Order: sequence, then structure tokens, then C-alpha cells
Amino acid sequence: MMPNVAIVTDSIATIPDELMQSLQIKWVPYYIHRGNEVLRDLVSIKREEFYRWLPFAKELPKTANPGPGDYEQVYQEFADQGANQIVSIHMSSKSSGAFQAARIARELTLKRLPQLRIEVLDTLNVSMCHGWMVIEAARAALRGASIDNVIARVQDLMPITQMIQTADTLKYLAMGGRIGRATSMLGTLLNIKPLIGMHDGVIVPLGKAFTRGKAYQMMAEAVVKSAGKFGKVKIAYVHAAALDEALKIKALIDEQVEVLESIIVELTPALGVHSGPGTAGICFYPIFENE
Repeated sequence: MMPNVAIVTDSIATIPDELMQSLQIKWVPYYIHRGNEVLRDLVSIKREEFYRWLPFAKELPKTANPGPGDYEQVYQEFADQGANQIVSIHMSSKSSGAFQAARIARELTLKRLPQLRIEVLDTLNVSMCHGWMVIEAARAALRGASIDNVIARVQDLMPITQMIQTADTLKYLAMGGRIGRATSMLGTLLNIKPLIGMHDGVIVPLGKAFTRGKAYQMMAEAVVKSAGKFGKVKIAYVHAAALDEALKIKALIDEQVEVLESIIVELTPALGVHSGPGTAGICFYPIFENE
């Protein structure tokens, strides 16, 4: 049975397929332009194939957010299934045009279907930080929450959901124009593992370590600090062709905090273009009450 509030997002949310299906979330793929090919994230280009190819690429592919028509199609699909309330949740508008495209799609859809209520939200985040907001919104909707309460759930998570990731290089972020305020780290990265996150919708530097092991310890310390006296978190371990590294981070964090829910997932190709293979990190938020 479909919930009263339908949830829409896109492939950048990095939510595992089984959760997308069980939570009845509809998603729209990003585009990847590889030479003359126009590929659709997780549709015509899958993770394994992409990460085998990326290290040998002579030129970095370009990515593009879905257009208004892509989102409009999904809003129509939900309307055809009987939905009259839709919450559409997207990555930071400071790093992608998806939020704006979805807003245009909303206006186009409401001209044809004025009985609908469609709300478009900017998470000011990315990857599974964006993903957690989508997941918890969908869970609230399935519990029968009103659209205003679903929106409030996302807004509650926005200031407390954090991303930390590291890689051997920031060149992919720099080449793709997504490096944000972390550009200051580019000249100092010889044998250094940078830690980056997102603040107010923009990539920011969080520190640097001389080894991956130390970088992972710094991630764990950040989780412990964020968890505070309650000592509980929900966390996603994300990686780009680096599952073993994600598992190392998980082992460290499992020793130090109570993890109420964990997800291990590989970044989609549209994100992997910018992070590069070997990236590993976390997207988490602290739990301040019994959930």
C-alpha cells in the first residue's frame, strides 16, 4: 500500500536498491557524459564497470543533473498511482542543479495537476547524508506522518548529518570543479590523506593525516564527539571501489559507539567521477533520543 506522502530523490542519494524498494522511494538517475556517450547513472552504467574503467580514463567524464522533465515524469508516475502529496529531496543546490530542476518540474506538474502538493527540499548535503534524509522521510511517510511532519523530519536531520571522507588524491574533485573550499589542500597533498566534509552545502577541508589508518581514527573520533553523552549513531560507510577500506572504518567505529543502524554502500558512478576510486568515508548522524 502506498503511503499518503510519496518520496522522490535521485541517484546521488546512494541509497541501496533494497531500501529504495522497501521504502517505496522513486529515484531519478543523473547523467554521465563520457566522450560521445550519454549514460544514465545506475541504469546504463553500473558501479563495477565504471570503477574498472575510471583509473585508466584519459579524460574525466562530465556529470549532469536530471532535467525538469525527468522529475516531472516521476511526479506524474506517483500521481497516476494515486498520490496527492510528494516530497522531492535533493543534494546541495550549491553543488548541483538538481534542486532547481526539481522546482521547475514542480511548477510544470502543478499547472497540469493543481490538486497535488509537491514540496522540493534542498538537503545542503550529498551522498548518504542526503540519503539518510530520504530514508527517514520515507520511513515517516510509511508510518502515516503528514507531509508537514515528513518535511520537519528532513529539516531536523539537516544540521546534524555529517560527511567525512578521504582519498589518496583530490584531483578528481578538482578536475570536476566540485572541490569547494578544500582547494587550499591541493598543494600540500604529497603522501597526505585529506579529510573533507560538507558545510552549508559546500565541500570543506576537515584535516589531513599521513596515513589512511590515522585518517580513519580521526573519523572515529569525530563520530564519538558528535554522538556525545548518548553515544548512539546511525551511519553509512561509503566507498568507491574500496570496500576493504570502508570495513576498516566500520571496525574502528563499532568499538567506540553504539551504532543503531549501519549501511555499507558503494558510491554511484555520478559521484565516483568526482571522488575517484579508492575513496572511503562515512555519512552519519547522532541519535539524541530513543529511536
